[in-house]
Amino acid sequence: MNGGGSEQSYVVKGATLKCSQGDKESKLNPTDHSVFIKNKPQANIMDFKPNQNIKPFGKCKSLANPTVAAATAANKGRLKKMPCIPMVTMPWLNGKNDTTIDNAPALLNKSTTMCMWCGKISIKEDGQ
Repeated sequence: MNGGGSEQSYVVKGATLKCSQGDKESKLNPTDHSVFIKNKPQANIMDFKPNQNIKPFGKCKSLANPTVAAATAANKGRLKKMPCIPMVTMPWLNGKNDTTIDNAPALLNKSTTMCMWCGKISIKEDGQ
């Protein structure tokens, strides 16, 4: 339903994620915190673990990513995208601090996090 627009909404399993350096969208797979919206597990800001909560975004185009930089250099300087391996090391930002899920702020559709390879990860659709 809602993405990063002006109306806030809670994020649940299956929410659509987008990375500014990836060429495909991904789905959020939050840990089961025993809190549900429309029978879907609700996410909190700690649901940021790569390949567990945040799946790959297709191919990465960031030259900060060493595999992309090496492939681009080997391709005579022409950008060569390589498979995305998310390197997220920090919780989501801008959660709902006054609503906690399993002792952490609830994840909102306006929340973002960053990949180590300079990708901004945002929520395109909340999963509801």
